[in-house]
Amino acid sequence: MKVLWRNVCLRASRPPSYATFHAFSTSSCSGAPKSLRMEEFPLDVIRNFSIIAHIDHGKSTLADRLLELTGTIKKKETGKNEQVLDKLKVERERGITVKAQTASMVHSSNGKSHLLNLIDTPGHVDFAWEVSRSLAACQGALLLVDASQGVQAQSISVFHIAKERGLTIIPVLNKIDLPAAQPERIAAQMQSTFGINPADILSISAKTGKGVESVLQAVIDRIPAPQSDKNAPAKAFLFDSLYDRYRGVISLVNIQNGILRKGDKIASCHTRKKYEIAEIGIMYPEEVSTDILCPGQVGYIACNMKESSEAHIGDTLHRVGEPVPPMPGFKPSKAMVYAGIFPVDSSDFPKLEESIKRLTLTDRSVTFQRESSSALGQGTRLGFLGTLHMDVFRQRLEDEYDANIIITAPTVPYKVLYRDGTEKFISNPTEFPDMSDSTTKVSEIQEPIVKASIIVPEEYFGDMMELCYSRRAEELDHRYLDTGSDASSSRIILTCVIPLSEIVTDFFDQLKSRSSGFASFDYEDAGYQKSDLAKMVFLLNGKPVDALALIVHRSAQDTIGRAWVKKLHKVIPRQLFEVPIQAAIGRKVIARETLSANRADVTAGLYGGHYERKLKHLENQKEGKKRLKRIGTVDLPQEAFFDILKR
Repeated sequence: MKVLWRNVCLRASRPPSYATFHAFSTSSCSGAPKSLRMEEFPLDVIRNFSIIAHIDHGKSTLADRLLELTGTIKKKETGKNEQVLDKLKVERERGITVKAQTASMVHSSNGKSHLLNLIDTPGHVDFAWEVSRSLAACQGALLLVDASQGVQAQSISVFHIAKERGLTIIPVLNKIDLPAAQPERIAAQMQSTFGINPADILSISAKTGKGVESVLQAVIDRIPAPQSDKNAPAKAFLFDSLYDRYRGVISLVNIQNGILRKGDKIASCHTRKKYEIAEIGIMYPEEVSTDILCPGQVGYIACNMKESSEAHIGDTLHRVGEPVPPMPGFKPSKAMVYAGIFPVDSSDFPKLEESIKRLTLTDRSVTFQRESSSALGQGTRLGFLGTLHMDVFRQRLEDEYDANIIITAPTVPYKVLYRDGTEKFISNPTEFPDMSDSTTKVSEIQEPIVKASIIVPEEYFGDMMELCYSRRAEELDHRYLDTGSDASSSRIILTCVIPLSEIVTDFFDQLKSRSSGFASFDYEDAGYQKSDLAKMVFLLNGKPVDALALIVHRSAQDTIGRAWVKKLHKVIPRQLFEVPIQAAIGRKVIARETLSANRADVTAGLYGGHYERKLKHLENQKEGKKRLKRIGTVDLPQEAFFDILKR
């Protein structure tokens, strides 16, 4: 492509613009048609659908086969395309989808050309908000289940999300070519779990392409066309956005009524701001300009939005002078995990803050506010949907913006109720009230809880029960998902209510470790409940380090205090004086380790003489260390924070 573009530049009388390069690159590389007339696709030939499933059940691979079969992308001569819609580096490296991606396809069936709008969604519980937003623009969904693993926790979750939205669900059994596949047993499992007729289930292998043609036909036959009115005032539903450094915020929209054209002046129902559409088109799977979008179609618009807050997810757009009633949006994302992010070099904070703001344009579920720490300097406090979401965001900062950062221990939002009836949410441990102080006027503290679902083979059931009880789980219940002739193949779904703070650290690692990787996990918000919590601070030479403060449950305070004190003892460099390392709750010290002093040999230059001569030097050194200990400060180096806070 570089050679072709060089030839274009050489032939041109002046350097081509970015828009020219963009149009050239999309038409040359994505297999896009030279012209797409969107008016040729009436409502009855449009199908909008998503692919939903548990993580690693083959959603992106199926999307590749669908794009190949419809000629949207070219099949590689050396083999098959691999996760074309997974465009981020972190998605390629980890083999997971973290960002829902839209792609339009044209497929001929029964003598008609159908416009199929596909949205490939993530499968991990941390990205359930992406799934919810994507389903708002669809009339149907492909529910993908692995024929070897069966129904998993997230499969149940996304099924209910789709059902609540009234979507038509097409059940698909994937990976039937695997030696461990049990199609009949898993089909029976889907029938008992979802009430699906086994005759309606499509059996395919997305990797080899076997049976994928039947999926395309089922989408056309089973999923209804969108209900829209071409003659009504223009009305578009904004369900996602992305950022382009040249064109600003790009909005992904679903046209509910009317027609939008390039050059139209539109307004937002949420912000009341007005814009002019500079570019409009569809994702094929890259951006292809079409100059028009008709009712029922899914595409993108660029209208010189500069701020991310202007592209409000769930907003309704309409033509200026033709107001329309706004569509009911959906719940905004609710941060479940908070962490402080600080630059390793404090002078890099302006660059880090700008990088975070740009990255949040493509990940609207992240909340952002400034924070300062006496130990780490200026930084930000971000809210995430889960620990994987936090880890992916960290990796994207490092990959895409070359950021060198420190992330504090993750915390959850606590609710503090005061005696006067007011309440306050606290996510930063440094703001947590001291319950031993009678002047705080706090009546009670509540912590967030979640309703967790764990699906596990029967042989690991005892280990899962033990893990849940160790994490303060309550209301444990279980039932068998399937019972067959082979008792060892039976799986159990375990449900419980568990504090969110207990699952944001290493719960998922323990879950996989104790079940040999067979357990699957999903959770949903269950509100708040009263809890006996306290703030643990760590003292170095009697002075607290605010960046290391923790909120702990009283039942685990001794264990956590000893573990962290030992960890600090290993990473703090020795000083010229003795340093006590303490974990304290209020005025009570829970655990202590003492870092011995570096001792200089002050008698090395003394030869001969009375022993009192040496003793005098030693006494002077001892007095000097006492004075130094009173006034000396212990700075925790950045390397120590890396060692302490790394997972």
